[in-house]
Amino acid sequence: MKFLKKENLSLAYTDTQTSLPAVLLIHGCGCDHTHFAPLAELLSPYHRVVNVDLRGHGESDAPHNEYTMASLADDLAWLCGELRLEKPVAIGHSMGGNVGLELSARHPDLLRALVMVDSVVVPSQPVREALAPLDEVLQKPDYLSAFRQLLSGLCLPTDKRSFEVIASVKVPQHVVISTIKNHATQYDASSVAAACLTPIAYIGAAVPLADLDRFRTLTPQLVTAHVLGSVHFIPLEVPDQLNAMISRFLANLN
Repeated sequence: MKFLKKENLSLAYTDTQTSLPAVLLIHGCGCDHTHFAPLAELLSPYHRVVNVDLRGHGESDAPHNEYTMASLADDLAWLCGELRLEKPVAIGHSMGGNVGLELSARHPDLLRALVMVDSVVVPSQPVREALAPLDEVLQKPDYLSAFRQLLSGLCLPTDKRSFEVIASVKVPQHVVISTIKNHATQYDASSVAAACLTPIAYIGAAVPLADLDRFRTLTPQLVTAHVLGSVHFIPLEVPDQLNAMISRFLANLN
């Protein structure tokens, strides 16, 4: 891991440091850069791959403050500037997609494109209702068990790699409480989506965690697809499918 200091915050990341077109990998809530490792390996022959630990996650610092999508996005904008990334493509899994959306809206000249992978963005009412109890559950001492149970519920029985990763998740309680609230249970991305002019691909499971019809009315440039053989942890379970879809999406931008 490499580290950069933003004021009093240490941010961890990996960087292949090639001269190839850059991609910025943004993991989900409670996860870290390792959850993108299979996709990073597939991307690296064709891209400079920067794989981050968001603040509060992995080896980055976890200060006691609010973890909003805007603050996480601003961290990444700063990181891109420090690393001199020129028009990177952001690829965000789950919450990482929401961070990417904020990054695109708040810094409109930064990204070449955005790929959101099974993100909870403008969710349908059933999804909102299913997530609502989390705010209370995560306040309890056994929050980590509840959080791991939530993640496990987003997997197929055959997702062995995902279950191994979930069992090792160790996100601080103040971080998971804030990030769940600020990207899922109490977050409305409508205005952010409407402000985003970047080309966007949403790649989800067969039943996406987003109201894609509504999302498309907010971002007419949106293209969508879904994978087979994985429910939520797509970068871990079917990175080859995801890589092929990303490659095709980017080729169509030229």
